Amino acid sequence: TVVGVYDIPAAYVSIDAVLSNTSPTAPYRGAGRPEAIYLIERVIEAAARELNLDPIELRRRNIISPAAMPYQTALGPNYDCGEFAKNMETALASADHAGFAARRKESTRRGMLRGLGLANAIEAAAGPVPEYAEIRFNPSGTAMLLMGTKAHGQGHETAFKQILCERLGLDPDDIQYIDGDTDRVAFGMGSNGSRSMVVGGSALTLAAGKVIDKGKRLAAHLLEAAEADLEFAEGKFTVVGTDRSIALTQIARTSFQPARLPAGMEPGLYEHATYAPERATFPNGCHVCEVEIDPETGEVRLVGYVVVDDVGTVINPLTLKGQVHGGLAQGIGQILMEQVAYDRDSGQLLSASFMDYAMPRADVMCDIMIHENPVPTRTNPLGAKGAGEAGCVGSLPAVMIAIMSALEPLGVRELDMPATSERVWQAIRGAHA
Repeated sequence: TVVGVYDIPAAYVSIDAVLSNTSPTAPYRGAGRPEAIYLIERVIEAAARELNLDPIELRRRNIISPAAMPYQTALGPNYDCGEFAKNMETALASADHAGFAARRKESTRRGMLRGLGLANAIEAAAGPVPEYAEIRFNPSGTAMLLMGTKAHGQGHETAFKQILCERLGLDPDDIQYIDGDTDRVAFGMGSNGSRSMVVGGSALTLAAGKVIDKGKRLAAHLLEAAEADLEFAEGKFTVVGTDRSIALTQIARTSFQPARLPAGMEPGLYEHATYAPERATFPNGCHVCEVEIDPETGEVRLVGYVVVDDVGTVINPLTLKGQVHGGLAQGIGQILMEQVAYDRDSGQLLSASFMDYAMPRADVMCDIMIHENPVPTRTNPLGAKGAGEAGCVGSLPAVMIAIMSALEPLGVRELDMPATSERVWQAIRGAHA
C-alpha cells in the first residue's frame, strides 16, 4: 500500500535489507503499514513543493475515485471499495482548513509556529488466515460463545455479543463469553493484523446462521409447518402470515428433549464455523493534524486532530473510537518521542525501561474528533474492514507533516523522527545559521 490512495499507474520500489546488531524487533501496531503511508504522504508533500502546488490540491488531482473501484494498484493490492475523496473533504471541513491561515497568523502574533498536516491512509488488513467461532446452547436456553481470537483490551466480548444478539435475538446477559482457553476453544489464530472483527466476526456470523438453520427444522416440527413457511426475526421463528411463533430460546431448551425432536435429529444445539477470507481488506481514512511549536524551546504541542475513518461495517461505535484513540497515541508517540537509544561506544542499550524510554501521556494529546464514513466491503459476511491499526497508520505522517508545515517558513526541509524538542530546536537553529 505504499502507493496510498492515489492513481499512480506505475511504481517501482527498491528495498535494502540491513544487518544490525541491535535488539531484534517484532510486529507492532501497523507492522510496516504506517511507514508505507509515511513514505507516500511525505513524497506528495515534496512533489507539491517542487511543482509549486498546494499539497491538498495535488492530492485532489490524483486521488482514486469511487468510480474506479475495484482499483488495481501498480504494486499488487487491489482495492475493492472506498470513498477516499469524501474522507479527505470531510476531514478538511471538520478541521476548518479554510480558517487555518487566520489561526497561523494568530500564532505568529504570539511568537509561535503553527502547521497543519494531512495524510490519507490505507492499509491491507485481515489477510486470508482462518478463524473459529462456536455457539453452544445449554439446556436452560442460555448460550456459550467461544472465540478463537483473544481480547487484550479491544472490547471483543462486547462486540461479539452484539453480533450474536443481533443475529439470534438473545439477551447479552444470557451469553457466557470464552476466548483464549485452549482446553475449551477448538481452534484459533489470535488477534493481530486488525483481523478479529473481520475474520472472527464473520466466523461467528456463519455459526449463527447454522443455529438458525437447525432451529428452523425443529421449529417447523413443533409448529407443524413447512420450513419454507417460517421466517426468523427478533429471536423467534414465525409462520409467515400468522401469529404462530416460537422463540429460539425455547427451541434451544426443546433440543435437549429427545422425545420432542423429529426423527433423525441429533439432540442439543451446538454449532461452529471456521472462516477464511479469500483476500485482505483495506481500511482507509484521512487524518488532519494541527500543531504549534515554541521556537525558543522546540516543544511541539498538538492543538487539533481530526480523523475520518472507513473501517467498513461499524459494530460498536464506542469501542471503535477507543481503538482509534489508542492507535493515534502510539503513532503520535513514535513521531514525537519514542526512540531506542544505544551508547555509541559500548553498544549498551540506554532506553531499557520506561524510566528512560519516553511514552505519550494524556497531556501530550489534544481533543480528537472522529468521524466515520463506512463503506462496507463485500469480501466478508460482515462487511467489516478492521480497525485495530487504523489510528496508527495515519497519525505518523499527519503529525510529521504538520511539524514540517510549521517549520517550513524558517526554511527547514529535513527532520528525522522522533521530533523531540531538542531535534526541533536544533533544526530551527540550523535554519537560522
